[in-house]
Amino acid sequence: MPPPTTPAAAFARLMEGNKRWVSGDLQHPDRDPDRRELVAQQQEPYGSVLSCIDSRVPPELLFDTGLGDLYVMRTGGEAIGPVVTGSVEYGPMTSGTPLIVVLGHQRCGAVKAAYGSLRDGKPLPGNLQAIVKALEPAYRQAVREGGGDPVETMARAQVTLTATDLRTNNDLSPLVKKGELAVVGAYYSLDTGKVEVLSGAPS
Repeated sequence: MPPPTTPAAAFARLMEGNKRWVSGDLQHPDRDPDRRELVAQQQEPYGSVLSCIDSRVPPELLFDTGLGDLYVMRTGGEAIGPVVTGSVEYGPMTSGTPLIVVLGHQRCGAVKAAYGSLRDGKPLPGNLQAIVKALEPAYRQAVREGGGDPVETMARAQVTLTATDLRTNNDLSPLVKKGELAVVGAYYSLDTGKVEVLSGAPS
């Protein structure tokens, strides 16, 4: 199956795959020796996914995609910095990848740890503190919003803020304005396997 070339088509392909993941009616597309041989010399991913490192949230599986379909970047709590942002930009800026998905998830351990650190004023050890610093804007937004579960509020805020940052940055915003790229904020339920759209779904 040829890769989708528009943001809407790429997003629809991913969400169709997620429906299969939820129902258990998986296709496991393009995961065979023929596909490996086909993409060995050239790749044409139709999506870039920035997600958490959590072992329960593998984008290739929960979107039921195949080899060569996605660029995948994974950091604790979807924390971003120059290197990660550059990695996310790679697909759209070098090969016209039409879709970026920022994917947060339910019961995120990185967000929970960062929330506790910021609330209590106790830095985490080593380079874990860099994750805390990157998630601080989401913490501040969660505190402002309040709500029943501040960690879940913070996790969702992190997705929305990160997607907005990418959508409006100087490198990607021209592609978004021309309709060549969509940046979607999404949230994965560990309980159901379903991906919920938070922002930026292309029409």
